[in-house]
Amino acid sequence: MILSIDLGSEVPIYQQIRDQVVEAIAGGGLVEGSPLPSTRQLAGDLGINFHTVNKAYDLLRREGLLQLNRKSGAVVRRDARSGPPEAGFGEEWGGRLRTLLAEAVAQGMDGAEVLASCAATVGGFGQGTADMRTAADEGERS
Repeated sequence: MILSIDLGSEVPIYQQIRDQVVEAIAGGGLVEGSPLPSTRQLAGDLGINFHTVNKAYDLLRREGLLQLNRKSGAVVRRDARSGPPEAGFGEEWGGRLRTLLAEAVAQGMDGAEVLASCAATVGGFGQGTADMRTAADEGERS
């Protein structure tokens, strides 16, 4: 896995690391059991403070995606094939999704554009988009 950090971005570095690991898991580049570099090694490779990497890894641990321990280091705990999400995930994720969708609408995107963008993104992770299109079609008919 190759991470690239934009030091000039408004997105905090720990969040950039977290987001890229999540995308690698969703895209199949990281599967359950895959090891990640140690916090010190990744920090050295990226030229950043190891506490920043630690913050990203801890966030991923709290989200249930990484397992951290002294002997094996950071290891991917679950991937897209691991089955349904843990209890409570849907509600929290739905709140964040609502904000992202509101942002798209506030910027002038119409519903069809938003759905097409969502379908393309999910399709890019190797997940089927047929169910998404069917749900979108049913929503338009309602």
